[in-house]
Amino acid sequence: MRALVIDDSRTMRRIVSRILEPLGYEVTEAAHGQEALDLLTGGLEVDLACIDWNMPVMDGFTFVTEVRANRAWRDITLMMVTTESEQSQIVRALAAGAHEYLVKPFTPEALREKLALLGLLPLEDAR
Repeated sequence: MRALVIDDSRTMRRIVSRILEPLGYEVTEAAHGQEALDLLTGGLEVDLACIDWNMPVMDGFTFVTEVRANRAWRDITLMMVTTESEQSQIVRALAAGAHEYLVKPFTPEALREKLALLGLLPLEDAR
């Protein structure tokens, strides 16, 4: 499985990557949505994208809408991983095409549980 972790915080990218890698994910990191979009356009294939909302250059919401507008990327599972916790923001992201939403700060167990809900991790590995 391949994952793309998109966050302007290098520390947060490493935290998410360090949770995903032992679960068998090959992780690529991007500092903002445009960098991530450029990677996808350049041929990077991923199963999962973990996306922060608030980033410079291109925010996570715009990234989600851009990915969903491209039929070639329809199989990518999109999960927002962000501090944005308002119900209206969650609804907006899900309506735009995100599959799941995880609010920071989160525990490694919470991320694994979301992956299990998405079918990207066996349930026994979520515990």
